[in-house]
Amino acid sequence: MKSGTSHKRFATICDIKEINEKMDQIQIYIMYVLLAIGVTLGSSALYLDDKHQLMLNVARYIVYILTIQGARVLCTMCYDMLYKRFKPEQLKATSSLIVIMYIACVAILVSNNQWFYAEDFPLIFIAYLIVEYPEIMDGKTESVIKYGVGMACNFYEGYLVIVIPSDGGKFGGFIQNIEAFESREGVVVPVKKLFIVITKSLYSPPDLQLFNKPNRDDLPMLEACSSLDDLEKSIGGVKNRSYKNCAYRIYRPRGLPVSLIAECATPLHTLYKVIENKELYGDLGEVNVEEVCHDFCTTLKNILARSSECRDRVELVYYDDTDPESNLADVLLDRIRQLEPNFEELISVRR
Repeated sequence: MKSGTSHKRFATICDIKEINEKMDQIQIYIMYVLLAIGVTLGSSALYLDDKHQLMLNVARYIVYILTIQGARVLCTMCYDMLYKRFKPEQLKATSSLIVIMYIACVAILVSNNQWFYAEDFPLIFIAYLIVEYPEIMDGKTESVIKYGVGMACNFYEGYLVIVIPSDGGKFGGFIQNIEAFESREGVVVPVKKLFIVITKSLYSPPDLQLFNKPNRDDLPMLEACSSLDDLEKSIGGVKNRSYKNCAYRIYRPRGLPVSLIAECATPLHTLYKVIENKELYGDLGEVNVEEVCHDFCTTLKNILARSSECRDRVELVYYDDTDPESNLADVLLDRIRQLEPNFEELISVRR
């Protein structure tokens, strides 16, 4: 009962915060309007007595502004179609109120036999582009962190940087943990990296062997074996939080089993669950999945390349789990073969 009450109280606090932010925006807008009225009344260049002409001028300039903004949106869509696999759902982001406003202003001008664009429009357009250029060069146009970028940062700081490097104390690091596993199991892990599987569907099963092809004895298959030693750390108010990495063996029709440490990208599985239950999350459920996944992978690769603690310890592997002909065990074997061409000789050694 207390939990439900706390949840309602938290929701109420969030609602109040949202209302306060909305009120702040309204008050700033009112100040904006008052400033515009003051400038208008103080301007000797405007003929306020001709209300009809004033209305036509305002309608024309609204068309100017919305045309310039619309041109930017159109260019963005064209760029996305060429380079980022634009999806039609992105059109939903266009405000219906803006469309109605544009149509209304155009109707006013047409009904009064007025031109949409007078001779000053090209100059206004050029001036707008000149003013916007410094903002683009300074990188101020992207003020909101993208969803995929944020997930990659959280995954690195909240997980990878905990389980990979040594903490300088009891935990000797990911490599030492693998070496302890090798000694205990009498095997060799030929590529001592944490393989992070990125699935096309974003789905992450509880066990990677669920990706095996049933009734296909001719194909390699994954099988979970004992995990590496658990790592315990007190983080975020939780004492002795447990972290573990799971080892797998790839059994082949011919050849010795190949051991590796692998798991799926849990943040992307979380995104999968968000999309699956998008009625709970509003606009968040309408994200461009391919763009988010691309941002996540690109950002994570860049972070790992710059990280002295995790560099060369994590390997991202893309797997098309929607293709019935694709087999994860084969994909992982191919990557191991690329990273360590002599892996067959290494795994033939028993400790």
